[in-house]
Amino acid sequence: MDVLKTLMTAAVTGGGLGVFVALAFLAVAAAVEDVVEILRQEADVGFDGTYKHAFETSNGIVVEEHGVLKNAGSENAAVEATGSYEFTAPDGTKYALHYVADENGFQPQADFLPTPPPVPPMIQRALDYMAAHPQQLPQGKVL
Repeated sequence: MDVLKTLMTAAVTGGGLGVFVALAFLAVAAAVEDVVEILRQEADVGFDGTYKHAFETSNGIVVEEHGVLKNAGSENAAVEATGSYEFTAPDGTKYALHYVADENGFQPQADFLPTPPPVPPMIQRALDYMAAHPQQLPQGKVL
């Protein structure tokens, strides 16, 4: 189970590449026990910078990603990728993660990901007050 947690952390913190590394390790670990067949595999790259790849294995791993080139031809050109992966852990727990990777970074969404605790009410009131009453700094002063 510690290996699974390590792989999930690598997948989440490593962005798109981390996902593939984690899934590669899972596939290798599964291959040691059983032969895993590729049930479906797709790959398509468009001339306009779009792409799609997907695969599904006999042990329940499903990976899909779609990408599009935004702002093509400009200095702000960037790839936006959306995708998901799912698998079943050795203990039978099913995991699924959906993500967007764009100019704002890798943004995973999954029920199993840790979430921050709620902001305490007193801190939230202070933040709300500061937002409603911004202070002007003397010219030339930087915080």
